[in-house]
Amino acid sequence: MSKQIQLNKIGIYMRLSRDDEKAGESMSIEHQRIILRKYVEEHGGVIVDEYVDDGYSGTNFDRPEVQRLLSDAQTGRIDTIIVKDLSRFGRNYIQVGQYIDYIFPAYGIRFIALNDNVDTADRTSTAMDMMPIMNVFNEWHAANTSKKIRAVFEASQRSGKYTNWNYPYGYKAGNDENRTAVIDEEAAKVVRTIFDLRLQGYSLRAIGKYLADENIPNPARYYTRIDGTKTNKICNSFWSGRTISWVLTNETYLGKTMQHRTTRVSYKNHKVVPISKDDWIVKENAHEPIIDLDTWKRVQEINHSVSRGKADKQKRTHLLSGFVVCPDCGQKCKLNRTREGHYSFVCRTYKDYGNRYCSSHSITEKMLEEIVLRDIQSMLQRVQIDEAKEKEAFLRERAKSSEQSRFSDEKQLKALKSRLVDLDKLIRFSFEKSVLKGMSENVLSDLCAEYSAEKESVLKTIEELEKRLAEARQDNDEAEEYIAKLKRYAGLESLTREACLQLIDFITISQKQENGKREIHIYYKFSHGESLKEFRSKIKSIP
Repeated sequence: MSKQIQLNKIGIYMRLSRDDEKAGESMSIEHQRIILRKYVEEHGGVIVDEYVDDGYSGTNFDRPEVQRLLSDAQTGRIDTIIVKDLSRFGRNYIQVGQYIDYIFPAYGIRFIALNDNVDTADRTSTAMDMMPIMNVFNEWHAANTSKKIRAVFEASQRSGKYTNWNYPYGYKAGNDENRTAVIDEEAAKVVRTIFDLRLQGYSLRAIGKYLADENIPNPARYYTRIDGTKTNKICNSFWSGRTISWVLTNETYLGKTMQHRTTRVSYKNHKVVPISKDDWIVKENAHEPIIDLDTWKRVQEINHSVSRGKADKQKRTHLLSGFVVCPDCGQKCKLNRTREGHYSFVCRTYKDYGNRYCSSHSITEKMLEEIVLRDIQSMLQRVQIDEAKEKEAFLRERAKSSEQSRFSDEKQLKALKSRLVDLDKLIRFSFEKSVLKGMSENVLSDLCAEYSAEKESVLKTIEELEKRLAEARQDNDEAEEYIAKLKRYAGLESLTREACLQLIDFITISQKQENGKREIHIYYKFSHGESLKEFRSKIKSIP
């Protein structure tokens, strides 16, 4: 190193990453400090300040102390930077080279890396010539280390070890080798309350308000770290709809662990990006569940319901709120309160824009609830009287809509399998003819290519047909689920919001005719009819 230029205003920089800690005392902050201070004592100069980034990677310069160091260098507070080696300053060869070759000279900053013999005061030295190679090697080391760490994490996750630093709300760290999640009863009680309120028909916002009114801290305030201590972070105590939704859709509460869901772009770019769900590492029965499967399924039915339900001024969510749809314009019907305090459903288009655009389709809330209740009770009665007969009727109804397409698929599948056999014979015959009768290689190649391409297409179509037919054979399972869902509400004497959310997709009310009659269609979730989206699309297509 050059000794011609006297050291002056010095800033010593030290860095230690989590991976460097494994290297032992030789990489520690204190060890770096001793080496740097000893060098300054031997060569003179004044240490203006120390800059320490403990626990930071060298792959980027978004480090608090290195930024303070660079700021002090630009303002003239220091004119010399000393580090133990180039890798302590950074492991990004482009940025390190940019600072040492361009930025530091522009501000008159001298840079010294002791172990690498780099001193920008002597740019003719061999060490300065070798510096680009050393920087590339330092970055390669970072890339290789990152790759190894990712591989270790993924292997740990596949073996069943929980590698995330925090646990989902409702769980805390176990003491076993895999850090298996164990139930945190205080938080788990809140999770169960959230699911119970959802089953009762509460909206996400209503659940959040209920929890806030009960002074129950949200996960951000309650959050339990790995060591079991509560965070002191100051945050809003309100439960947002997003947080409630996260709880209601988190399969962790079924006893699953779902890891490897996000990754970083690279060891240089730390932006977090999602991983395809197909590549998640999922382990069933990994820990004790907080929510049983039946409750989970019922809540997911509600989450996917077309009804969001709005509360009135008395904070009451009406039983059929959000279910009633106008069959003429496709808009949902609005609950309208009369002067007498009664409620009726009225087409929203009519209510907002008048009879020029749609008719009222008005029906009292009480009347519609009675009709829906009687229809549900009728189904329940049929199941109680003869369960097997009702199951058979369900399958028969399903068969009406799928029988024709299934027959067509089966017929096509049979023909394609026959053609597949023929193609194999044709390919074999072509080879035999080539050997015995001297068919030219060009003709043989063209024939085989044509037959092989057709065979590939046939195999793909066969796979699609078999998949479709397999899905059609699931009707029996759906029939069992239909019966089980109805039996859950056996003895239903009055309509409940939960029953509506579980059983009903949507309801249409036609305009009353001159004879006083009207059509009311109840579309149940277990029926094989069209969805609300399909229903609305059909309405829009009518000229």
